[in-house]
Amino acid sequence: MNKYHTFRIAQLLAAATLGLAPAMAAKKQAEAPAAPLKEAGSKLETKYAATLKGLQDEITKALPKIDAAQQAAFLKVYQAEAAATAAERKAMLASAKSKDKDAAAKAHAAAKEALASAKKEAQPTSKAVLAGVDKILISDKLDAQLIKYNLIAQATPRGLAEFAQENKEQEALIDKLLADADLMKQMLTADGASGGKYGQAMKIYTDIQKASTHAKDGILQRFALGTSLEHAVPVPQRNAEDQTNGPTIVDPVKRYLHFDKAFLAGELDPHFKELTAWDCRFVGNGDEPDEVLTWGREMLRNYHPDQIHTADERWRYVEAVRTDVKYGSQDQKNDLPSLGFYQNIINTGGVCGRRAFFGRFILRSFGMPTLARPQPGHATLVHWTPAGWVINLGANWGWGTVEGAADTDFLAMTQARKVEAAYPAVQRAQWVGAVLGETKATGFGAAASGFWNGVALYQQQAIIEKSKAVTLAAVGTDIGEANESKEKEVVKAVSITAADRNIVVGKDGVITVPAVACSKPTNSTGKIRFMPSSLGGMQLHYSRLGKTETFEYTFDAPAAGKYMLSARVVTVSPDQHVLVTANNAKEPVDMTLPYTLGKWEQTKPVEITLTTGKNVLLFSRSDEAKGMTIKDFTLTPAK
Repeated sequence: MNKYHTFRIAQLLAAATLGLAPAMAAKKQAEAPAAPLKEAGSKLETKYAATLKGLQDEITKALPKIDAAQQAAFLKVYQAEAAATAAERKAMLASAKSKDKDAAAKAHAAAKEALASAKKEAQPTSKAVLAGVDKILISDKLDAQLIKYNLIAQATPRGLAEFAQENKEQEALIDKLLADADLMKQMLTADGASGGKYGQAMKIYTDIQKASTHAKDGILQRFALGTSLEHAVPVPQRNAEDQTNGPTIVDPVKRYLHFDKAFLAGELDPHFKELTAWDCRFVGNGDEPDEVLTWGREMLRNYHPDQIHTADERWRYVEAVRTDVKYGSQDQKNDLPSLGFYQNIINTGGVCGRRAFFGRFILRSFGMPTLARPQPGHATLVHWTPAGWVINLGANWGWGTVEGAADTDFLAMTQARKVEAAYPAVQRAQWVGAVLGETKATGFGAAASGFWNGVALYQQQAIIEKSKAVTLAAVGTDIGEANESKEKEVVKAVSITAADRNIVVGKDGVITVPAVACSKPTNSTGKIRFMPSSLGGMQLHYSRLGKTETFEYTFDAPAAGKYMLSARVVTVSPDQHVLVTANNAKEPVDMTLPYTLGKWEQTKPVEITLTTGKNVLLFSRSDEAKGMTIKDFTLTPAK
């Protein structure tokens, strides 16, 4: 009920206070009767309602007079374009289900043609209207009144009174908020408090400010604000199944402090500092415990650091879904009750829902905004990139929804928001619409609303066209419900230095072999990848995907005899093995890999026999082997 659309219920309650929609408000009250206010609360409600009514009168008098004929003509073309947009979307979605593909394609083509015609028809009228209201859209003259009105209306006088009546401290918080024009503007610009709970948001924000000196300005102030707005309605926490006494909701102050610490430690994405308060809402709003967020970053740094540093920001972090979250639900019965939900997903896999859940989780772990983006019969996600929002693991724009609205409406809003200097004009039109009792329109894909919301949408459209916004195509479309992509992957060669390959023999006869010192293969393949390590130097990753490959090492041993072989490894799934054959021995030796849960650990030593001088160790795995990462091998003379 929050995010990028205005709270309809909050508007109705506000309208009831002003006498704008008594029938609708009465119906809502009948559905959920509210507890009577205390005497102090009743007085506060009266005060807030009077403020709201006074602001409405003041704003209404200041608004420009719109010619009735022009207004009617504008509403006609706006309604036609909205209807055509909805019809085109409906025809497109129907084409996927239709058995008569030719007829469905013709119907969709006709709907697209009708939409193009409606857009063309709307251009002259909408441009004329925008020119006529341009002064009020670009001016901040009415901002103080518009923002205060909209905040009280979304919160409702009763909602503010319910919060303020509890004690003097909470009443003082509301007074402080309503006196702080800049903070109110930041809140409204970031699309307001979840559920209209501005009192709760103000308390969280104040508590964060007390808890951290870093929350005063810059990105951490914006993150503090976004977290406060998003957690105004408590976010349930998803604990491990056997953690029966864990917190039931996410602590918003601790959530802020978690990201505060991670940011200052350099653990988040380099672009985190660029996020707006609105963007930040979709970073700190996950249901995972804070320690699982820490695990997500540590796991990926150790196990697949290339997915952190890839230049392809469409796939950064979330590529872990493609490489390591197996498609299918058959192994979910092996979920461990001691693990967090997201730790189990990378362990046992899942179908589209769990894979999208993990993708969003790992993005949040590194400070990247992300939202669910369901489409018919399938779960996908969208996430922020510097170039714009992108879909992962699903069909392209138009086939899904975000926060209950058409994904194309969400896309348009984000493209306009990106032009921060121009976007306030869109919000001012929406704020005026709320004053006049209009329903917020999320985009042309929604039912047409009133005049000012139509103005907001055409203003948004003009910003997008002027900025020449680029729409990013969906990625991972063919692996939404499959394990491996049909697209041929280009494996990039990496530079491995002599120092990276250097095999060391200690004075005690211990031989240390870097995992990248392979004699075969000598560079990355489809299955075996060499990459920089978070520990320094390089490491080898053996992928879950692709055809089984062997890898081997050729080195000299100072003396023949029995050696104990172990490896420094990272795994994210249990029950893994590697077979090692020394010098063409008849039978390989089974090395059991520990389930490290994304941390570095040493395997238990196994015994092999080496000869003096040249030796060759051949490693192989079964066809069903899951991913593993190796830093180095240690061969210690047996005593």
